[in-house]
Amino acid sequence: MRAHHLTLQTHALDFWLARGAIVLIAGLQLLFLNGNLTFGPRWVAPAVEMTLLIPLSMATAWTQQKVRVATDDHHWATIRRHRQMIRGLALLLTIVVMGINFEALVAVTRALLSGGKGPSGQSLLVDALNIWFTNVVIFTLWFWNIDRDGPATRGLNPGAKPDFLFPQMIGGGDDDPAWTPGFLDYFYVSFTNATAFSPTDTMPLSVRSKMLMALEAFVSLLTVGLVAARAVNILN
Repeated sequence: MRAHHLTLQTHALDFWLARGAIVLIAGLQLLFLNGNLTFGPRWVAPAVEMTLLIPLSMATAWTQQKVRVATDDHHWATIRRHRQMIRGLALLLTIVVMGINFEALVAVTRALLSGGKGPSGQSLLVDALNIWFTNVVIFTLWFWNIDRDGPATRGLNPGAKPDFLFPQMIGGGDDDPAWTPGFLDYFYVSFTNATAFSPTDTMPLSVRSKMLMALEAFVSLLTVGLVAARAVNILN
């Protein structure tokens, strides 16, 4: 049980970083994303995301309180069930944010391919940067949520296999048996994959992690190669 406490509390800050990432995405969409790129008024998408985030944050805080007072297997069984529910809600929120960002990317791509006058080059650059950065954060959340069954249940399922091979997990002197990746580690994986269009120092192991990395690289390539390039062309 002590191992459960240590594992679940080591990256307690990660949950706040994940919430902050969603709030940041919602703020960028509200302030900078072109209203024509999303369904309904500009505020609808951020409102949907925050509506899902608030109960998820409350459920996570409640479960973290239970972790502090857990003393026996019955308590840990209850925590495991609640954390599985939290992981499902987190994945749902990630899917919603990804769908909204994909819709914006499709709308921008369609406008450019149709040859319409559309927005100015400056606004296209802002939209492209917004979509690209949101894409990085979205896949950070994906990687963080799927690796070893996600942070909500990591440490409660000893049989969970890693989806990513980090350098710290490789034997040779620098490996740390007690080390586990945190939210910022997955952000680095997502950022480098979005810029290099391929893995760098961290390798995907499972099929789902490989497919997610391929999808992220495709969206990043489309955003940089089509949207940003066209926007720079308009500026010239």
